[in-house]
Amino acid sequence: MFITWTTVATRAEAERLARDAVARGLAACVQIDGPIVSHFSWQGRAARSEEFRLCFKCCPGQLAAPETQVLASHPYDTPEWLVVRAEYVGEKYLSWAEANATFPPFHSSQPPL
Repeated sequence: MFITWTTVATRAEAERLARDAVARGLAACVQIDGPIVSHFSWQGRAARSEEFRLCFKCCPGQLAAPETQVLASHPYDTPEWLVVRAEYVGEKYLSWAEANATFPPFHSSQPPL
C-alpha cells in the first residue's frame, strides 16, 4: 500500500479532491487534516499559509491515476505530491483497501512497484 499527500488552501477544495478520488476508485480512503500551518519559500520570499492536508491510501499499480487526476484539478501552480510505501498494512485493512480502490484492479500476486 502507498500513502500519498497533497495540500490545498481551503476545506472545500480538500473535500472536492477527496470526494472525487474516492468516487472514481482512485483511492480506498482519503483523510483530511487541518487546518495545518505551512512555512515555505515561494518566489524567493518566506511564506506562511494555513492549508488542509489530504492523505490518500492507494494500492500498488494505482498511483498514476490519482496523481494525474489530483494534479490536473489542483488549485496550486506547484502542488505537493508525495508518495511513501507503507512498510506494513494489517491484512483486514489491506483487503478492504484492495476491494475499494478499483482503478485499475489490484491483485496481490502482482509484484509491487
